[in-house]
Amino acid sequence: MTYQEAEAFLFEQLPMFQRVGGPAYKKDLQNTIALLKSLGNPHLKGKFIHVAGTNGKGSTASFLASILKESGYKTGLYTSPHLKSFTERMRINGEAISQTEVIKYVEKFKPIIEELRPSFFELTTAMVFDYFAKEEVDIAVIEVGMGGRLDCTNVIQPEVSIITQIGLDHQQFLGNTLEEITKEKAGIIKENTSIISSLVENELMLIIKDIANTKNAPFFDSNEKFKISVKEESIPNWKMTAENLNSSEILDFESGLSASYQIQNLKSVFTALQILKEKGYSITNNHIKDGLKKVIDNSGIKGRWQRIPNEKSQAKIIADTGHNIAAFEHIVKMLENESFEQLHFVFATVNDKKLEGVLELLPKNAQYYFTQANIPRALDANELKDIADQYGLKGDSFPTVAQAFKMAQKNASDKDLIFIGGSTFAVAEIPSL
Repeated sequence: MTYQEAEAFLFEQLPMFQRVGGPAYKKDLQNTIALLKSLGNPHLKGKFIHVAGTNGKGSTASFLASILKESGYKTGLYTSPHLKSFTERMRINGEAISQTEVIKYVEKFKPIIEELRPSFFELTTAMVFDYFAKEEVDIAVIEVGMGGRLDCTNVIQPEVSIITQIGLDHQQFLGNTLEEITKEKAGIIKENTSIISSLVENELMLIIKDIANTKNAPFFDSNEKFKISVKEESIPNWKMTAENLNSSEILDFESGLSASYQIQNLKSVFTALQILKEKGYSITNNHIKDGLKKVIDNSGIKGRWQRIPNEKSQAKIIADTGHNIAAFEHIVKMLENESFEQLHFVFATVNDKKLEGVLELLPKNAQYYFTQANIPRALDANELKDIADQYGLKGDSFPTVAQAFKMAQKNASDKDLIFIGGSTFAVAEIPSL
């Protein structure tokens, strides 16, 4: 079996939420538990940090994994979805799992697959726990796939759990209100295990705090623990400051992920580091500074307000994988802070999203390039154009992301800005990402 055949088997033979949506969603952990049992329960052998949230969980997980690596720990990182290659999903000290290793797992899992018929994410999660156990990582940072309570990753007993930002997303599975979604995310809270949240909504924070109290889980509001400030919006790394609100200690650092929405995530990162240090982990200020600065190299994270080199002109190119209302509230503010003459907006989405709230936020004076990613779940570009037109968003439709991006580059002058967003899968298809 070649790697291409192994990857094709995973994508095409197993229901994958990112590609097909609802049919891939499982409403219990039965398959995950059965898969892990067949592997000797590798998830019981390691130390973990568990990160849930609507937005920010990938960045938060990547920051922590990078800092732990710089601290000398053999660190696993499990994130989803991937952008270019399946191997991006599971890394050790920043190195993606090898293609050879993926082939071995697919061949090993084939008999189990025939028996249990797992989803793509169930199988991938079992794979990563086995991989991290086999490689004897010191600690692994695990990003929740969707929700929390019923997510495949919710089988671990972590050192600390984190809930980042919460917004309306995947309502058909998690609930139609922020309160219902918060309760699902809070399903990761374990007995006697510290839980951190950086939420700014008081009523949602109270829900998490109440659930934590019922499980005797120490609760930490990271907004009360750390203040994060931006000193200079320099390129490529913002210069920032973290102030410990209890000790008044101040740490200056550079963030490899530079966007205003990272402030909320960084509060939780610093709070988690404090808890880990109290547990005996050896993490110095220099480790923290190096980890935050080198987060992209150490984690492989892409598509978070990522500036992409432009080979065609001097126009700026920025891509961001944010794809819901909460994310676009930040994205629109970030765009307003950029200097440009004309905004060229390459936009795509999926067919099971409630678009109204996002479309209401988008700038009316941009030139839009409506397109679709190469997945079954993509919303047709022409249909997207027609819907967007009702919100005063004008532009043309293109059958592929590559064509839309190419036309945006052709039309953009040196003082313009090209932004690509709306869908993780659209960002993934940018040739130069």
